[in-house]
Amino acid sequence: MSDLYWLTDEQMARLQPYFPKSHGKPRVDDRRVLSGIVFVNRNGLRWCDAPSAYGPHKPVSSAVERTLYNRWKRWGERGVFLRMMEGLASAEAVPKTVMIDATYLKAHRTASSLRVKKGNLGRLIGRTKGGMNTKLHAVSDANGRPLSFFMTAGQVSDYTGAAALLDDLPKAQWLLGDRGYDADWFRDALEAKGIQPCIPGRTSRNEPVRYDKRRYRRRSRIEIMFGRLKDWRRVATRYDRCPTVFFSAVALAATVIFWL
Repeated sequence: MSDLYWLTDEQMARLQPYFPKSHGKPRVDDRRVLSGIVFVNRNGLRWCDAPSAYGPHKPVSSAVERTLYNRWKRWGERGVFLRMMEGLASAEAVPKTVMIDATYLKAHRTASSLRVKKGNLGRLIGRTKGGMNTKLHAVSDANGRPLSFFMTAGQVSDYTGAAALLDDLPKAQWLLGDRGYDADWFRDALEAKGIQPCIPGRTSRNEPVRYDKRRYRRRSRIEIMFGRLKDWRRVATRYDRCPTVFFSAVALAATVIFWL
């Protein structure tokens, strides 16, 4: 069992404030269940393939014990994993410079299904040149650690994600972004919040946009962040039809990789 993943006591102590209160009978060991949830998401397993050391994958009719998936689904619907990430990020982030970007996450056929209803955006999965995808929009701090996420269907533009994340931007001096975020309304909104944009202009602009090229090179850190998130197989490939469940996987990966 040495190859299994287990959260340390220090990590559990940092996560403890974000756990829901237990009503009635005590919960099954949080460390064992959460370690199993991390193991399944990181290795891209089916829930029924989780090692027995983390507990049964099916409900036991004569026991109070909950399965890994039950805890995962219940806490995901309540936003527990997202609160973990946002809570730890708000306490330790370095927001002097923030970065914004988006990436595509491939949707497996079990998530998109073979029968896709026209105009159905409920699953946040869309058709792009690369197939069925979900787009993850993110804001990170100067060290490339995620601060907030927003998820859309794959064909949605970067502008939509930028508009959704605008209100969640922390107080910062600079925002780094690629040409996909070059829009006058976005630059004006940033300056209204006291943030200086470092965004190169589109080639279609009549007048070139001046920006700090040396500072802009640091934007590679958010690209590295996306790469590390995709090391988790249930993030790199979306197997979950429910967008809330999949979003919880992204938040949990960000928490374990960057904030614990």
